Amino acid sequence: MGSGRTVAVFGAYGHTGRFVVAQLRERGYLPVLSGRDAGKLAELAVSEPGLEVRPASVDDPASLDRALAGAAAVVNCAGPFAVTAAPVIEAALRAGIPYVDVAAEIEANLDTFTHFADRARAAGTVVLPAMAFFGGLGDLLATAALGDRTAAEEVHVAYGLSSWHPTAGTRTAGAVSRERRDGRRVRYAGGRLEYRRDEAPLLEWTFPAPLGTRPVVGEFTMADVVTVPSHLAVPEVRTYMTVEAAGELAAPDTPAPTAADEHGRSAQTFLVDVVVRSAGGERRAVARGKDIYAVTAPLVVEAVDRILTGRTGAVGVVSAGELFDASDFLRALSPHLTVEVHS
Repeated sequence: MGSGRTVAVFGAYGHTGRFVVAQLRERGYLPVLSGRDAGKLAELAVSEPGLEVRPASVDDPASLDRALAGAAAVVNCAGPFAVTAAPVIEAALRAGIPYVDVAAEIEANLDTFTHFADRARAAGTVVLPAMAFFGGLGDLLATAALGDRTAAEEVHVAYGLSSWHPTAGTRTAGAVSRERRDGRRVRYAGGRLEYRRDEAPLLEWTFPAPLGTRPVVGEFTMADVVTVPSHLAVPEVRTYMTVEAAGELAAPDTPAPTAADEHGRSAQTFLVDVVVRSAGGERRAVARGKDIYAVTAPLVVEAVDRILTGRTGAVGVVSAGELFDASDFLRALSPHLTVEVHS
């Protein structure tokens, strides 16, 4: 078992990984810098003095064991998660420590629930996939909106992004997902995933102020379709993306995000509007913030902190909404997020 406040970060030198490392240090944890590229790890260590560097490869289980030795938990920030998740989870299970990742890949998250649920539960440990802006945040908002209920007829998650400059990791993960789907798109309806070859619909969504009514790509399916139904009885989970942001993601020449403040965050802003509908009416939760990649770091580190301090409600492979008190978790994210829940 790991001890103390040491947390291994696999993929520490990536765009999101750097935010996670900085947030761990801010919260008093000691990150161990790990990943596949020893050169990039060495460069990161220069800007993060005092941290141990442990290169590791998903093709070398012994190297992963060395990377996790003595750690209390591991955070996997290295995509594509179709390649990295299973080997790092295996290493976490061998070490007897919790695993958290930031995967937005729908199929990779499904693989984690499918292949590791029984083993993680038997080991009495936590495997938490998709603890990120896509997947974890929407699940927390939907769970908070439901309050003490565990079922609804529909969950809608609308993403209002001012822009979307994707990282190299986002582009690689998207390419892997498209290949696994044979170019099809996916939606969650009737209690299951459907793979379709038609075009996603263009709709309008009325966001809270200041966005108002905006054109969105309907059925712009994200990891929420894995996290939300994993513990809530919801047959319809739909996600939407503002048209401009979806277009920037699709364009091959959209540049990567660039820092616009002293924390390294971009100028991107977001509004996540979650609407839960059932026979009893409609409930809503809204989150506002800045930089979808940067905000993943406080989500991840708050999760790690709660797992290591015993503030959890389950073991095994679980999503954020099942593992934590969703409303309390969201309140703890201030000042990184502004959240309103109308339940």
